[in-house]
Amino acid sequence: MTNSNSSNRAAVPEAKAALDRFKFEVANELGVPLTEGYNGELTSRQNGSVGGYMVKKMIEAQERQMSSGPSNI
Repeated sequence: MTNSNSSNRAAVPEAKAALDRFKFEVANELGVPLTEGYNGELTSRQNGSVGGYMVKKMIEAQERQMSSGPSNI
């Protein structure tokens, strides 16, 4: 069943390809056999570890950027 009200969308649609590459990079680092398309054979734990590690790496990158000096915001 498809949920037409899904919030699983990139805030910046142009970033979708980069996020997908990042997801596969993280899955590879963690040893999770992620493939293109359906990955129903993966456990919730495997999928959660990929998403969690992606968030961790994005926060670390943002912290590094913020600590590197004043920004142009």
